[in-house]
Amino acid sequence: STCTPAPVILTMIESVVLPFKKDEPLEPLPPHFKPLISTKTFGHEAGFSSTFRQWRAHSHCNMLHGYALGFKFTFAAVETDACGWVVDFGGLKPLKQILEDTFDHKMLVAQDDPMLELVKQMHASKLADVVVVPATGCEAFARMVFDVTSQWLVDAGFAPRVWLVSVE
Repeated sequence: STCTPAPVILTMIESVVLPFKKDEPLEPLPPHFKPLISTKTFGHEAGFSSTFRQWRAHSHCNMLHGYALGFKFTFAAVETDACGWVVDFGGLKPLKQILEDTFDHKMLVAQDDPMLELVKQMHASKLADVVVVPATGCEAFARMVFDVTSQWLVDAGFAPRVWLVSVE
């Protein structure tokens, strides 16, 4: 097997912040209902150069290796804001900063990696800028970014009008 990351599309319907409250009775959406969709990509050129390993892999992927990561977000809304946008891309700068703080020139290590203490020593000695994450790999990063972004939309005031559909 190889470690070349395939495009990961993670759609988590159960985590979607919908434009209604959980306690309210849910009226079925009309069959013609289609939310407005908007996508924003922070591509490989954004500089999210990360190192990580898949410590459980039975291949060379269990060794440290790096990628230039990119992220594509799909947002949805029932209606636009006053400017006619699903999401004001200028308002996504804090989200991009979260991505930079987590992935840009970082060594990501899974919290259950048996070498975690050694990697933490690398961080303490300033040999690497280490970020401990729940799990490593493109799928794990997509899930992590999906969860963080969904909460960020709430905190930044975009939700409940806007919700996150997917992260690739």
